[in-house]
Amino acid sequence: MSERLRMIEAVRETLRSELERDDDVVVYGEDIGRAGGVFRATEGLMEAHPNRVFDAPAAEAGIVGVGVGLAATGLRPVPEIQFQSFLYQGFHQLVQHVARMRSRTRGTITCPMTIRTPYGGGIHALELHSESFEAGFAHVPGLQVVFPSSPAETKGLLTSAIRDPDPVVFMEPTRLYRSFREEVPDEHEIPLGKARVVVNGDDLTVVAWGSMLRETLDAVEGVDASVEVIDPRTLYPLDAETIVESVKKTGRCVVVHEAPKSGGMAGEITARINERAFFYLEAPIERVTGYDVPVPFFAREDAYVPDTERITAGIHRALNSG
Repeated sequence: MSERLRMIEAVRETLRSELERDDDVVVYGEDIGRAGGVFRATEGLMEAHPNRVFDAPAAEAGIVGVGVGLAATGLRPVPEIQFQSFLYQGFHQLVQHVARMRSRTRGTITCPMTIRTPYGGGIHALELHSESFEAGFAHVPGLQVVFPSSPAETKGLLTSAIRDPDPVVFMEPTRLYRSFREEVPDEHEIPLGKARVVVNGDDLTVVAWGSMLRETLDAVEGVDASVEVIDPRTLYPLDAETIVESVKKTGRCVVVHEAPKSGGMAGEITARINERAFFYLEAPIERVTGYDVPVPFFAREDAYVPDTERITAGIHRALNSG
């Protein structure tokens, strides 16, 4: 069975089904109970599970820290951080405790914790509401960093994240929450750490994730070339093999993300390609990214986030160089 859902509905239904399936699942965060979350992702869950869905104070370090204790005692906490940038307040908990629990205890205690957080621009929000800090999270050994790009992907990846024995930072693109519907299977798991080839092609590879995948697919439609599109899904661990094999076939590559360019994941992906497929390249790898500035306010945000026009230009540069 399946149902046509938006991404925000896929989040809610996944949480609902996991709460029903596993009594160890606990969902909490700022305003996620009575209010149903700032985006209404958890609407109705507290009424159905009053002992395992609850509101938390506006204290991100405490939200993450409480999850460490819950996970260490056998529960599966799924906290929501209202906006990704608010997670900076709990970053020390992520690095010092969440990511190290397995190694610190030599595997006797794990941290089956899924931290959900909306990220990225496109909704013209206030400062610290539109950032994309995935490279920072991916740099922490022990954390898995996951990006859904559609309602069905959300269902499959979030289900796997909640059931995983190790911690996951699950980054949900806010601009896609209500942008479109698609068929979402009732029972759906997608393995973490495995990329998908969204579109097959022979002339060029484009790697994009989260909200940038939609922009990339729109851009590819207007390009007179055979373009392969890859969604990594998980940035750590990164499925470099799928990307490298694609580049070996096409000889050209563009990497797209909305985080700043310097130190971004596009640089890491470029390095992996250079290490394993350098002699297959027919042109330099192009990066289409956000700029090395704070995400600007309101209308100027549209100039910051890569759009179809900028991605198309990057594809053309890659196709025409070398």
